[in-house]
Parts: sequence; C-alpha cells; structure tokens
Amino acid sequence: MSIPDEDTPALRLLGVRKTFEAADADQVPVRALRGIDLEIAPGAFVAIMGPSGCGKSTLLNLVAGLDAPTDGDIDIAGEPIAGLSDDDLAVMRRRHIGIVFQFFNLLEGMTVRENVALPAVVAGRSRSAAESRAMDLLDLLGIADKASSSPGVLSGGQRQRLSIARALANEPTLLLADEPTGSLDSAGGLEILELFRRLHTGGQTIVMVTHDDEVADSAERIVHMKDGRIDDGRPEAAERTDAVFGVLPEDAAP
Repeated sequence: MSIPDEDTPALRLLGVRKTFEAADADQVPVRALRGIDLEIAPGAFVAIMGPSGCGKSTLLNLVAGLDAPTDGDIDIAGEPIAGLSDDDLAVMRRRHIGIVFQFFNLLEGMTVRENVALPAVVAGRSRSAAESRAMDLLDLLGIADKASSSPGVLSGGQRQRLSIARALANEPTLLLADEPTGSLDSAGGLEILELFRRLHTGGQTIVMVTHDDEVADSAERIVHMKDGRIDDGRPEAAERTDAVFGVLPEDAAP
C-alpha cells in the first residue's frame, strides 16, 4: 500500500467548507460543511459518524476528489488536491484513494477477478500484473474460489469483500468506506468489520463513514459530526484497547 512518511499526515483538512447553491431563487443555499479541520495519521482507522444530513458523506466525497470544496485545503499524503484539473484528480484517485461503497457498485458483466483487476489496468499495469494482484487480494479476503464467477452469484458479504479487494487494487494511501455494512445483515457486517481490523493491523489507513455506534466502535478513533462541523460537544477521538487491536496502547495510532 502507499504509506506517507510517518511525519506526514495521510489526510489533512483545514477550513474545509462546502455550500450547495440553491436550484431555485426562492431557496437558500445548503451549507453542508462549515469549516472542518481534521488530521489523520498514516495507518489510522478512523470512523466519522453522525446523523443523516450532518455532512459526513459530503466530506468523504471531497476527500475522494469526487467533488470540490467551496473553501479550504485538503492534502493527501502531503499533496494538495484543491484546484486540480479533472485529469489530475483522476490520477490522484488512482494513486491515493480506494473507495468501498454501501451498495457495492460492481460490474456484473465482468468476473470477480476482472472487477478487481480493472482499476490496476486503468492505472497502466499490464493485464497479467493486474490479474496477479487481483488474485492475491481475493485470496487475502477469502474469496479466491469465486474468481471466475459473476458478482451476481455472491452473497452480500462476499460482494462487499469483492468491493474492498477492488478498492485495494492500486495500494491506496486511503481506504474510504461509506456505510460499508449498511447493506449487510449482522453476521455479514461483523465479517467486514473484522476484515477492516485486519487491514488496519497491516498498516492500511482507513476512513469509514457510519451512523451506527456499534460499527464506529470498531475504529481506533471516532470523529463526531453535527450540522456540518466537528462536534466539539463530544470527544473527537476515542482510543480503543489492545483487546480490540492486538497492539499495545502506546503503539496505537494517534
């Protein structure tokens, strides 16, 4: 995976605001984000949580380069993304970002292996190298036996594992997950959270959006949002124990 220098945050946001202009003159603009300052260290596992409409998914879209902030700065692995052209943003996403969606967004006309290999092929890897990487990831996530299958025959939990494998294809700096257990039953959700913990233990930086307290408790740090801001009325960060992560407290990421 792509890991920044230990002194360089994997993600830094400073004064990030996002306003959606009204479609009609008689409507008011929507201030989705109202000045977000946030720093995430390499290798951290962070949950961003809050009620619907608090701005957490908007924040994730800005970090992924899928939308642009109205104001403020976003740096990924020390590289600013504000003002990048569409082409440069696409390059940034290929280098630094893997996204896990709630509803999978898989390509049903491709095999499981082809779904995982596609991002690496788009990034310029040879097909053989991309498919070799895909098989390594499918093996890591426990679905290598489904490589030649269509995504349509997989269970919900397997489809989300496939989505995670695809997100990891280009060894991203940040693995972004938007309500990754929202479409799964409780057993499937627990499997995905355990997988995230394993990836975190291996050094992957994970930023996960959720509205579910139990899901957020899987992370080592919780950032609460309310009304487009970091909610100062609740702890911004909560450290988890070595019983959860298998690491000593002093080894946990800040």
